[in-house]
Amino acid sequence: MAKKVLLLGRLDAVVEDAQQQLRMPDVQLFLATGLDEVRSALAEAAIDHVIMGAGLDLEVRLEVIREVFLASDTTTVHMKDFASGPDRFLPFVRSVLAGLADYEV
Repeated sequence: MAKKVLLLGRLDAVVEDAQQQLRMPDVQLFLATGLDEVRSALAEAAIDHVIMGAGLDLEVRLEVIREVFLASDTTTVHMKDFASGPDRFLPFVRSVLAGLADYEV
């Protein structure tokens, strides 16, 4: 069964680019740029992993974490650092997914 992964970033272009470049048959991607879209994705599917960029305000990031953990006790959350910039979002996502490849809940 495909893992359901929510990519969350401040810019549509960054998360859409990551979606276009990630071609993994065992991963179903959902995209969000804010809390309302996170809520929609969590209501739509049992999300396995959330990968969050650093461009979002800290308060939004904290609210997303709260929302995810209130919605599920099996979803993991992975947060990118701010210093490496938006160009490093895709490599971060790939690294997280590679590290989670054998992870089973």
